[in-house]
Amino acid sequence: MILDQFVDYHRNHHALLFASIPEARRYVKKYTVSHPVPADGYPSPGYDGLTEIWFETWADHDAFFGSENYQELLNPDESKFISCFFSA
Repeated sequence: MILDQFVDYHRNHHALLFASIPEARRYVKKYTVSHPVPADGYPSPGYDGLTEIWFETWADHDAFFGSENYQELLNPDESKFISCFFSA
């Protein structure tokens, strides 16, 4: 997937799907999706997008990620556009 497709899917599909589940409204305090903007004279970003999710407590975090809606709707959708590569 090229960067423009990734950004479009992340913002206009996955973020909306995230916001549609009741657990997002119940447990999530802040949800931010951002994508770096290339700029002349600066190095290329090492990532294509970032999602920041804030919870009030670890229990809320665990309840959100353990919920049926997350497991059945969001988690499978993540594999359609997210891949993580770590280097040492």
